[in-house]
Amino acid sequence: MVENRKIKVNSLEEQEGVRLAAKLAREALEEIAVLIRPGITTDEIDRKLVEASIKRECYPSPLGYHGYPKSVCTSVNEVICHGIPDRRKLKDGDLINLDVTLFHNGFHGDLNATYPVGERAQVDEPLMRVIRTARECLDASIAICGPGMPYSEIGHIIEPIAERNGCAVVRNYTGHGIGRVFHGPPTVYHHVTKKSYGIMQPGHIFTIEPMVNLGDCGKDMEWPDNWTITTKDGALSAAAEETLLITDNGVEILTAKGGARRLDTTKARERQMEARLARSSK
Repeated sequence: MVENRKIKVNSLEEQEGVRLAAKLAREALEEIAVLIRPGITTDEIDRKLVEASIKRECYPSPLGYHGYPKSVCTSVNEVICHGIPDRRKLKDGDLINLDVTLFHNGFHGDLNATYPVGERAQVDEPLMRVIRTARECLDASIAICGPGMPYSEIGHIIEPIAERNGCAVVRNYTGHGIGRVFHGPPTVYHHVTKKSYGIMQPGHIFTIEPMVNLGDCGKDMEWPDNWTITTKDGALSAAAEETLLITDNGVEILTAKGGARRLDTTKARERQMEARLARSSK
């Protein structure tokens, strides 16, 4: 397949480079996530991310990337992605997504997670539901990753889960290849689309990062700062992301909590390919 030639097959040395960068990015995310509380500003979180990066001999990949002015993306409430840290204080009842990418010794590691802010948020059913849904979409799509799986199947997994939970998938923002470059092929769509291309092969490294909005509107709009992306209807949005490596029998979650974790996805992939065949025969 011609499209697959665009997707880098990383050498063992390159895989190890991304594995380390991913581990450090996970550590940095967890270090700043514990700061989340009502009253803290996203600027303070950004400063702590810079400190966490320096401590690990890393550079925060977003800083200066196409002119992005900060080191981490802090997306609050209706902000889908690319929220710029500022002096705004988080409030009890908010949600916040922290998107961290670190560059270490020539390689990038990327992940994000969404968190409730304060006690009010933790008992807000719709808020907690959109956070859980983003994570469920991510985990379920990771579970079918492995050699031979078309990237297009990711959307077939994510979209029904989002809809079942009263959420809509954001269509304009995707996962991506990562490694020596911050963003590269493949483009990983989180919804069902004919634009999706490529077949997973051992050595492919990429992110899955579903963004889901509460309600049935997956549309977005951009602020005048040319970075901040929000829901078009003002609804809450949440996301979750991991950096993944395709192995001989499944997938390795390079940014997993506690260190990289391998999954044998053979049976799950067999079931998904059966479902794919059933769809094509209709």
